[in-house]
Parts: sequence; structure tokens; C-alpha cells
Amino acid sequence: MKHTVLITGASSGIGKAFAELFAADGCQLVLTARNEVDLLTVQALLEVKYAASVNVIPLDLSAPNSPEELFQELQKQGITVDVLINNAGFGILGAFTETPLPDELSMIDLHVRNLTHLTKLFLPGMLERKQGGILNVASTAAFQPGPFMAVYYATKSYVLSFTEALANELRGTGIRVSALCPGPTETRFANRAEVGNSKLFSSSLMNAKAVAYAGYVGYKEGKTVVIPGFRNRLMAASVRFAPRNLVSMIVRYLHSE
Repeated sequence: MKHTVLITGASSGIGKAFAELFAADGCQLVLTARNEVDLLTVQALLEVKYAASVNVIPLDLSAPNSPEELFQELQKQGITVDVLINNAGFGILGAFTETPLPDELSMIDLHVRNLTHLTKLFLPGMLERKQGGILNVASTAAFQPGPFMAVYYATKSYVLSFTEALANELRGTGIRVSALCPGPTETRFANRAEVGNSKLFSSSLMNAKAVAYAGYVGYKEGKTVVIPGFRNRLMAASVRFAPRNLVSMIVRYLHSE
């Protein structure tokens, strides 16, 4: 029996790469993102390349009622979701006093409120069937505070903490729960967040396909936290032992041009 995988933010980058991996695995796919044109392009690619069954639902998942709308639409179509990949996200670079509040509230809704809501909606069915899984895309930003990206770093800390707690609660249920924590990656994220010229993104970017593959393998192996790339794993480990004020100063420096 083929599993059905729901991927948010699937129109490009890591989400698109996840879609290819699960399509190659023979899964049925539900893809959602804001950009309908890009989603349809991904759908066509997967149908031709992998003969995959792909359902596309254009939706802005930062909107307040979007998780319920998505859930109801899938119920109406008779689609049961076995694996939920919460990948949709964006960032904003700038001093907190200068960045747009509406954008930051949308970020909180997308990364925190609606990720939690989607998990709440789809998890009971997985538990009833005693199979399935959740893969939340956090970030190496989750391991420390982020001056000049304060809200983004804080929301990703929530994603990591929430995922680790949920994984512990669901031990022995047959439900896999993983957090993927990528570092700087070649996606549209940098342009939208306006961090492309920062020191953080100036070198050693990982490829989105490599990041997704690491998350895919880690999820399959039942790992709770997956950090792709040796440099990223080293950074995540080192910040645990460094003074917090020093860590903040380093991150502040990395966000400068």
C-alpha cells in the first residue's frame, strides 16, 4: 500500500527535493505552497519523471484558517495523510525595531501556530492507524539566539523543541517524528530574507537536494534530530558550550555583509 505524503512549501528548494525523494519511493503526494504556477510545474515534473500521483493545493499556510481549510479539503477528496512534512517557512533580516511587524506575525503563524495546528489535525489519524510520521523542518538557527533575525531564530527554536518533545511522547506508537535542521542552503530563502550578501551565506552553502536527502534518510532511520553537513553539526554542538553572549555576538557578525 502506497503512503500519502503531504509536503508544505513544496514549490521549490528543500520542499521540492523532498517531493522528488518520496515520489521516487513510490509514494502518493499532496503538495501545497502559495505559488500555484510553481506547484503545477513540480507536479508535471513528478508525474513525468516518476509516474507519481500528485495532488496540488495552492494555499498560503501563514493565513489563520489555512490548516483547517487544507484538512477539510483533503477529507472532502478522501485523502488520508500518512506522512506530514512541515517545510514551509521564510526569514527576515534586520533590526527588530525596523522589520515589518505584519511579516513577523505571519512568520510566527507559519512556523509556530500553523505547524502546530497541522500536526494536531493529522496526528490522531496516524495514531489510530498505528503508522505514519511527521518531519518538521527547523534550522541550525534553532540552537542559538539570532540578532538581526530575532523572530526567525526564535520560531525555529520552537520547532526543534516541539519536535523533540513530541518524539518522546510518541515512542512505541509506530509514529516517526524528526526535525531537520539545515544550515545555509541554496534556496529562495536567502533572497526573500535578504541575507544573500551576509557572511553566513557567502560560502559553503549546501545543495537543497543534499539537505532533503539527509532529512529523508534520517527520518527513515528514526532519528529525532537531523543536522546535514559536518560544519553544521560542529556549529550546533559548539554553541552548547560557549557563553550565550559570545554566541549572540558571533551570529550578529555572520548576519553582517
